[in-house]
Amino acid sequence: MTIQISAIICTFNRASYLRKAIQSSIAQTLDPSCYEILIIDNRSTDETKKVVTEEFSHVSNLRYIYEPIQGLSQARNTGWQNARGEYVAYLDDDAIAYPQWLEKILEVFATVNPKPGAVGGKIEPIWEAPRPSWLSEGLAQGLTILDWSETPIFLESDRWLAGANVAYPKHLLQEMKGFDVNLGRKGSNLLSCEESLLHDRLKNNGYRLYYHPAVAVRHHIHASRLVKDWHIKRQYWNGVSISTALLYQIKLPRSVRLKKARSHLRNEILPLLKKMWLLRAQKNENEFFDLRCSLAYQLGYLYGLLRLAG
Repeated sequence: MTIQISAIICTFNRASYLRKAIQSSIAQTLDPSCYEILIIDNRSTDETKKVVTEEFSHVSNLRYIYEPIQGLSQARNTGWQNARGEYVAYLDDDAIAYPQWLEKILEVFATVNPKPGAVGGKIEPIWEAPRPSWLSEGLAQGLTILDWSETPIFLESDRWLAGANVAYPKHLLQEMKGFDVNLGRKGSNLLSCEESLLHDRLKNNGYRLYYHPAVAVRHHIHASRLVKDWHIKRQYWNGVSISTALLYQIKLPRSVRLKKARSHLRNEILPLLKKMWLLRAQKNENEFFDLRCSLAYQLGYLYGLLRLAG
Protein backbone atom coordinates (compact mmCIF):
# COMPACT_ATOMS: atom_id res chain seq x y z
CA MET A 1 0.00 0.00 0.00
CA THR A 2 1.02 3.63 -0.49
CA ILE A 3 2.49 5.41 2.52
CA GLN A 4 -0.04 8.05 3.52
CA ILE A 5 1.70 9.66 6.47
CA SER A 6 5.19 9.84 7.96
CA ALA A 7 5.62 9.99 11.73
CA ILE A 8 8.79 11.95 12.46
CA ILE A 9 10.63 11.89 15.79
CA CYS A 10 13.59 14.25 16.04
CA THR A 11 15.88 13.33 18.91
CA PHE A 12 18.99 14.44 20.76
CA ASN A 13 20.44 12.37 23.62
CA ARG A 14 17.18 10.97 24.96
CA ALA A 15 17.53 7.27 24.23
CA SER A 16 15.52 6.16 27.27
CA TYR A 17 12.55 8.37 26.36
CA LEU A 18 12.90 7.61 22.67
CA ARG A 19 12.11 3.94 23.24
CA LYS A 20 8.63 4.82 24.50
CA ALA A 21 8.01 7.31 21.69
CA ILE A 22 8.93 4.67 19.10
CA GLN A 23 6.85 1.98 20.81
CA SER A 24 3.81 4.26 20.77
CA SER A 25 4.37 4.97 17.08
CA ILE A 26 4.52 1.26 16.33
CA ALA A 27 1.33 0.55 18.31
CA GLN A 28 -0.90 2.71 16.07
CA THR A 29 -4.33 1.57 14.95
CA LEU A 30 -3.41 2.60 11.41
CA ASP A 31 -2.25 -0.25 9.16
CA PRO A 32 1.60 -0.28 9.27
CA SER A 33 1.72 -0.39 5.49
CA CYS A 34 0.06 3.05 5.42
CA TYR A 35 2.69 4.88 7.43
CA GLU A 36 6.38 5.07 8.19
CA ILE A 37 8.36 6.14 11.26
CA LEU A 38 11.42 8.34 10.73
CA ILE A 39 13.90 8.83 13.57
CA ILE A 40 16.08 11.91 12.95
CA ASP A 41 19.15 11.61 15.18
CA ASN A 42 20.47 15.15 15.65
CA ARG A 43 24.06 14.37 16.67
CA SER A 44 23.24 12.27 19.73
CA THR A 45 26.18 10.95 21.74
CA ASP A 46 24.22 8.45 23.83
CA GLU A 47 22.77 5.08 22.78
CA THR A 48 20.21 6.57 20.39
CA LYS A 49 21.54 4.87 17.24
CA LYS A 50 21.83 1.51 19.00
CA VAL A 51 18.30 1.75 20.37
CA VAL A 52 16.84 2.45 16.93
CA THR A 53 18.94 0.20 14.72
CA GLU A 54 19.24 -2.79 17.06
CA GLU A 55 16.28 -2.84 19.43
CA PHE A 56 13.81 -1.91 16.69
CA SER A 57 15.54 -3.56 13.73
CA HIS A 58 12.51 -5.83 13.26
CA VAL A 59 10.20 -2.88 12.51
CA SER A 60 9.90 -2.79 8.73
CA ASN A 61 8.36 0.68 8.48
CA LEU A 62 10.98 2.41 10.62
CA ARG A 63 13.97 4.35 9.26
CA TYR A 64 16.95 5.89 11.05
CA ILE A 65 18.48 9.08 9.63
CA TYR A 66 21.51 10.85 11.12
CA GLU A 67 21.48 14.65 10.84
CA PRO A 68 24.96 16.05 11.60
CA ILE A 69 23.97 19.75 11.71
CA GLN A 70 22.80 20.60 15.22
CA GLY A 71 19.39 22.22 15.58
CA LEU A 72 15.77 21.14 15.97
CA SER A 73 14.63 23.08 12.90
CA GLN A 74 17.38 21.46 10.84
CA ALA A 75 16.30 18.02 12.07
CA ARG A 76 12.64 18.71 11.37
CA ASN A 77 13.47 19.86 7.85
CA THR A 78 15.53 16.72 7.28
CA GLY A 79 12.48 14.75 8.41
CA TRP A 80 9.94 16.13 5.97
CA GLN A 81 12.48 16.26 3.14
CA ASN A 82 13.01 12.49 3.53
CA ALA A 83 9.36 11.62 4.19
CA ARG A 84 7.50 9.42 1.72
CA GLY A 85 4.03 10.22 3.02
CA GLU A 86 1.59 12.81 1.74
CA TYR A 87 1.42 14.10 5.31
CA VAL A 88 4.05 14.42 8.03
CA ALA A 89 3.33 14.24 11.77
CA TYR A 90 5.84 15.34 14.40
CA LEU A 91 6.10 13.67 17.79
CA ASP A 92 8.59 14.80 20.44
CA ASP A 93 11.13 12.21 21.54
CA ASP A 94 9.82 12.44 25.13
CA ALA A 95 6.16 12.11 24.12
CA ILE A 96 3.92 9.07 23.82
CA ALA A 97 1.24 8.98 21.12
CA TYR A 98 -2.17 7.48 21.74
CA PRO A 99 -2.96 4.51 19.47
CA GLN A 100 -5.40 6.44 17.24
CA TRP A 101 -3.00 9.39 16.77
CA LEU A 102 -2.09 8.90 13.10
CA GLU A 103 -5.50 7.57 12.10
CA LYS A 104 -7.21 10.66 13.52
CA ILE A 105 -4.77 13.00 11.77
CA LEU A 106 -5.55 11.41 8.42
CA GLU A 107 -9.27 11.54 9.17
CA VAL A 108 -9.08 15.29 9.85
CA PHE A 109 -7.16 16.06 6.68
CA ALA A 110 -9.60 13.92 4.65
CA THR A 111 -12.86 15.28 6.07
CA VAL A 112 -12.47 18.81 7.43
CA ASN A 113 -13.39 21.63 5.07
CA PRO A 114 -11.65 23.93 4.42
CA LYS A 115 -8.62 21.69 4.60
CA PRO A 116 -6.35 22.78 7.48
CA GLY A 117 -2.77 23.88 7.00
CA ALA A 118 -1.79 22.15 10.24
CA VAL A 119 -3.48 19.70 12.61
CA GLY A 120 -2.69 19.06 16.27
CA GLY A 121 -4.39 18.06 19.47
CA LYS A 122 -4.31 17.50 23.18
CA ILE A 123 -0.97 17.17 24.98
CA GLU A 124 -1.39 15.64 28.41
CA PRO A 125 1.36 15.97 31.03
CA ILE A 126 3.23 13.04 32.55
CA TRP A 127 4.53 14.63 35.75
CA GLU A 128 7.88 13.19 36.79
CA ALA A 129 7.71 15.10 40.07
CA PRO A 130 4.83 16.78 41.95
CA ARG A 131 3.59 19.98 40.37
CA PRO A 132 4.97 22.90 42.45
CA SER A 133 2.51 25.26 44.12
CA TRP A 134 4.22 28.26 42.48
CA LEU A 135 3.65 26.94 38.93
CA SER A 136 0.89 29.13 37.52
CA GLU A 137 -1.26 28.19 34.54
CA GLY A 138 0.61 30.74 32.44
CA LEU A 139 4.01 29.24 33.25
CA ALA A 140 2.64 25.73 32.73
CA GLN A 141 2.06 26.59 29.07
CA GLY A 142 5.84 26.64 28.71
CA LEU A 143 5.84 22.93 29.58
CA THR A 144 3.96 22.05 26.38
CA ILE A 145 0.62 21.21 27.96
CA LEU A 146 -2.27 21.74 25.56
CA ASP A 147 -6.03 21.30 26.04
CA TRP A 148 -8.02 23.87 24.10
CA SER A 149 -11.38 22.15 23.68
CA GLU A 150 -13.35 18.95 24.21
CA THR A 151 -14.56 19.22 20.61
CA PRO A 152 -12.67 19.75 17.33
CA ILE A 153 -12.21 23.42 16.41
CA PHE A 154 -10.35 25.76 14.10
CA LEU A 155 -8.07 27.84 16.31
CA GLU A 156 -8.32 31.59 16.61
CA SER A 157 -5.22 33.79 16.55
CA ASP A 158 -4.69 33.67 20.32
CA ARG A 159 -4.35 29.86 20.36
CA TRP A 160 -1.64 27.65 18.96
CA LEU A 161 -0.48 24.13 18.15
CA ALA A 162 2.71 22.74 19.68
CA GLY A 163 5.56 20.97 17.88
CA ALA A 164 5.31 18.00 20.23
CA ASN A 165 2.13 16.99 18.41
CA VAL A 166 1.51 18.58 15.02
CA ALA A 167 1.02 17.44 11.42
CA TYR A 168 1.16 19.10 7.99
CA PRO A 169 0.60 18.27 4.35
CA LYS A 170 4.10 17.74 3.01
CA HIS A 171 3.52 19.97 0.00
CA LEU A 172 2.81 22.93 2.30
CA LEU A 173 6.10 22.45 4.11
CA GLN A 174 7.78 22.53 0.71
CA GLU A 175 5.92 25.68 -0.29
CA MET A 176 6.69 27.43 3.03
CA LYS A 177 10.31 26.23 2.92
CA GLY A 178 9.92 24.35 6.18
CA PHE A 179 11.18 25.49 9.56
CA ASP A 180 13.48 28.50 9.87
CA VAL A 181 16.90 27.20 10.96
CA ASN A 182 17.63 30.52 12.68
CA LEU A 183 15.03 29.50 15.27
CA GLY A 184 14.45 26.34 17.29
CA ARG A 185 16.57 24.64 19.90
CA LYS A 186 20.21 23.93 19.29
CA GLY A 187 21.75 21.68 21.91
CA SER A 188 20.89 23.03 25.36
CA ASN A 189 19.58 26.49 24.46
CA LEU A 190 15.84 27.12 24.61
CA LEU A 191 15.37 29.16 21.45
CA SER A 192 11.92 28.47 19.99
CA CYS A 193 9.15 29.99 17.82
CA GLU A 194 10.09 28.04 14.69
CA GLU A 195 6.60 26.52 14.70
CA SER A 196 4.95 29.89 15.34
CA LEU A 197 6.77 31.46 12.41
CA LEU A 198 5.75 28.58 10.12
CA HIS A 199 2.15 28.80 11.32
CA ASP A 200 2.10 32.54 10.70
CA ARG A 201 3.25 31.89 7.14
CA LEU A 202 0.51 29.33 6.69
CA LYS A 203 -2.14 31.73 8.00
CA ASN A 204 -0.81 34.53 5.80
CA ASN A 205 -1.37 32.20 2.85
CA GLY A 206 -4.99 31.50 3.79
CA TYR A 207 -4.58 28.28 5.80
CA ARG A 208 -5.91 27.68 9.31
CA LEU A 209 -4.81 25.60 12.29
CA TYR A 210 -7.12 22.81 13.43
CA TYR A 211 -7.31 21.27 16.89
CA HIS A 212 -8.79 17.83 17.49
CA PRO A 213 -8.72 16.48 21.07
CA ALA A 214 -8.45 12.87 19.82
CA VAL A 215 -5.17 13.70 18.06
CA ALA A 216 -3.66 13.18 21.47
CA VAL A 217 -0.27 12.47 23.00
CA ARG A 218 1.19 12.39 26.48
CA HIS A 219 4.34 14.38 27.19
CA HIS A 220 6.91 13.89 29.94
CA ILE A 221 7.40 16.88 32.23
CA HIS A 222 10.95 16.38 33.42
CA ALA A 223 11.70 17.02 37.07
CA SER A 224 14.45 19.43 35.97
CA ARG A 225 11.72 21.65 34.47
CA LEU A 226 9.88 21.91 37.77
CA VAL A 227 12.42 24.23 39.38
CA LYS A 228 12.27 28.02 39.30
CA ASP A 229 15.61 28.56 37.55
CA TRP A 230 14.44 26.57 34.51
CA HIS A 231 11.32 28.70 34.13
CA ILE A 232 13.28 31.94 34.36
CA LYS A 233 15.61 30.64 31.65
CA ARG A 234 12.65 29.43 29.60
CA GLN A 235 10.93 32.80 29.75
CA TYR A 236 14.13 34.63 28.84
CA TRP A 237 14.60 32.49 25.73
CA ASN A 238 10.91 32.85 24.90
CA GLY A 239 11.43 36.60 24.79
CA VAL A 240 14.52 36.23 22.61
CA SER A 241 12.63 33.87 20.31
CA ILE A 242 9.58 36.09 19.83
CA SER A 243 11.55 39.24 19.03
CA THR A 244 13.86 37.27 16.74
CA ALA A 245 10.93 35.71 14.87
CA LEU A 246 9.22 39.09 14.56
CA LEU A 247 12.30 40.77 13.12
CA TYR A 248 12.91 37.95 10.65
CA GLN A 249 9.43 38.64 9.28
CA ILE A 250 9.69 42.43 9.32
CA LYS A 251 13.03 43.67 8.06
CA LEU A 252 13.67 46.86 10.05
CA PRO A 253 16.72 49.11 9.73
CA ARG A 254 19.16 49.22 12.65
CA SER A 255 18.04 52.68 13.77
CA VAL A 256 14.39 51.57 14.03
CA ARG A 257 15.35 48.48 16.03
CA LEU A 258 17.35 50.58 18.48
CA LYS A 259 14.40 52.93 18.85
CA LYS A 260 12.11 49.97 19.55
CA ALA A 261 14.61 48.70 22.13
CA ARG A 262 14.64 52.05 23.98
CA SER A 263 10.85 52.15 23.91
CA HIS A 264 10.67 48.58 25.23
CA LEU A 265 13.00 49.45 28.10
CA ARG A 266 10.98 52.52 29.04
CA ASN A 267 7.46 51.11 28.61
CA GLU A 268 7.86 47.46 29.63
CA ILE A 269 10.95 46.81 31.74
CA LEU A 270 11.13 49.86 34.00
CA PRO A 271 7.42 49.69 35.04
CA LEU A 272 7.84 45.98 35.71
CA LEU A 273 10.85 46.65 37.96
CA LYS A 274 8.79 49.20 39.90
CA LYS A 275 5.94 46.72 40.31
CA MET A 276 8.38 44.06 41.53
CA TRP A 277 9.79 46.46 44.11
CA LEU A 278 6.34 47.21 45.50
CA LEU A 279 5.26 43.56 45.52
CA ARG A 280 8.45 42.46 47.23
CA ALA A 281 7.47 44.50 50.27
CA GLN A 282 4.19 42.54 50.46
CA LYS A 283 6.12 39.23 50.64
CA ASN A 284 3.89 37.46 48.11
CA GLU A 285 6.42 34.93 46.82
CA ASN A 286 4.30 33.31 44.11
CA GLU A 287 3.21 36.56 42.51
CA PHE A 288 6.75 37.89 42.82
CA PHE A 289 8.09 34.85 41.00
CA ASP A 290 5.59 35.37 38.18
CA LEU A 291 6.94 38.91 37.86
CA ARG A 292 10.52 37.62 37.83
CA CYS A 293 9.56 35.38 34.91
CA SER A 294 7.87 38.32 33.18
CA LEU A 295 11.04 40.37 33.63
CA ALA A 296 13.13 37.53 32.20
CA TYR A 297 10.83 37.45 29.17
CA GLN A 298 11.06 41.22 28.65
CA LEU A 299 14.86 41.20 29.01
CA GLY A 300 15.05 38.35 26.49
CA TYR A 301 12.84 40.32 24.10
CA LEU A 302 15.12 43.33 24.52
CA TYR A 303 18.20 41.22 23.88
CA GLY A 304 16.63 39.87 20.70
CA LEU A 305 16.07 43.43 19.46
CA LEU A 306 19.61 44.51 20.30
CA ARG A 307 21.23 41.36 18.96
CA LEU A 308 19.68 41.85 15.56
CA ALA A 309 20.36 45.57 15.66
CA GLY A 310 24.08 45.08 16.18
